[in-house]
Amino acid sequence: MLGNASLFGVLQHPAYQRLFAAQIVSLLGTGLASVALGLLVFELGGADAGVILGTVLAIKIIAYVTIAPVAEALLGNLPRRTVLVSLDLVRAGFALALPWVTEIWQIYLLIFLLQAASAGFTPLFQATIPDLLKDEEDYTKALSLSRLAYDLETLLSPVLATLLLAVVTWQGLYAGTVCGFLASAALVCTVSLPFSTKTQLPFRKRVTRGMQIYLATPRLQGGLILHGAVAVAGAMVFVNTVVLVQGQFKLTEQDTALTLAAFGVGSMLVALASPKLLEKFSERTVMLLGSLILVISLGISTGVEEWRDLLPVWMLLGSGYSMIHIPMGRLLRRSAHTEDRPALFAAHFSLSHACWLIAYPTVGWLGAKLELSLTFGILAVGCLLGCVLAWRVWPKIDPIDLEHRHDDLSSDHPHLSGTRVHVHPYVIDDLHPQWPGR
Repeated sequence: MLGNASLFGVLQHPAYQRLFAAQIVSLLGTGLASVALGLLVFELGGADAGVILGTVLAIKIIAYVTIAPVAEALLGNLPRRTVLVSLDLVRAGFALALPWVTEIWQIYLLIFLLQAASAGFTPLFQATIPDLLKDEEDYTKALSLSRLAYDLETLLSPVLATLLLAVVTWQGLYAGTVCGFLASAALVCTVSLPFSTKTQLPFRKRVTRGMQIYLATPRLQGGLILHGAVAVAGAMVFVNTVVLVQGQFKLTEQDTALTLAAFGVGSMLVALASPKLLEKFSERTVMLLGSLILVISLGISTGVEEWRDLLPVWMLLGSGYSMIHIPMGRLLRRSAHTEDRPALFAAHFSLSHACWLIAYPTVGWLGAKLELSLTFGILAVGCLLGCVLAWRVWPKIDPIDLEHRHDDLSSDHPHLSGTRVHVHPYVIDDLHPQWPGR
């Protein structure tokens, strides 16, 4: 443990400090790209810009869902630093090409390729952090800082883009994106990362390894259900905030931005408090409480009639959002051997984005066909059902060490140490393909 009790004390770790800096510059570059992409789409698509952007978002999530496990299987035996730097350079190359497109299909192709590279980069980057920060308290601080970085990027990238647009064209924003990815690659180059543990598993099994572990582990099953609730609530915020603020309340774009900022503030407050919160309560308790906050917030939203009343509700939604997101990294860390951790993180990346792939069109359709108050009510009920299901699936008593027996192994197998019934940290692997009692 690094010794500094503050949240930022974990930055005393030299390797993590540079990786966190790499994450920040990469996120800022991605944020600038999001603004530039909207301007590019409007220039090429005009009145159809909304439809095109919706398609781009769908392509992005499809790339995440389909590519992440395959990328990990293809790249898992290669040196981590080489893979991360190479993918950053690939992302920089695709971003560099975006200002030169002249057709909509070119946007779709480049976005798919860019996000496919991100689907390989992000899970491996996330899986590397717990290998660097062995102490759980330090790792929890890193998870909180990561959440803060994402929230700050959401708040600051539009501001930075506005400042840059005063002196450059929208094409110039992509230069910032390229610089962000190149800076990330340069920072990763300076870090000595743990070597990947080579596996001799066939390619097909490497692709499905993370999914097998994920779907057979009760705590991860519960976490995935709660991520479904996060996707539903988050989609409502990201899809319908503008409809509420500018459509229903007849306010301005600035008010829409402020409302989204309230969501971000709620998320950041929880990120700051998470290390202390997770010292006192289990991940299960914190995540289930977060889902109840989502349910309550969506329920309250059914009766909101003024914009000023919407801001604290959005802050509550942001807090519930982070209370589910942040502890998940701890669950993934403890649910696999070191060599299987990248595959498990890739599986989570894929499955959690699959939740968003379902949530976005569902929420959009409900908001368009029904009154927003009714939509909020339906989503609140859906989140409540998810909370109840997660509570049932995820055991209240969830120790790391589990007693179990091996009737499938010969009595002289080295794993048994002379007894078929034994206790050790239990994770799904070749010797333990099923959870005890399931």
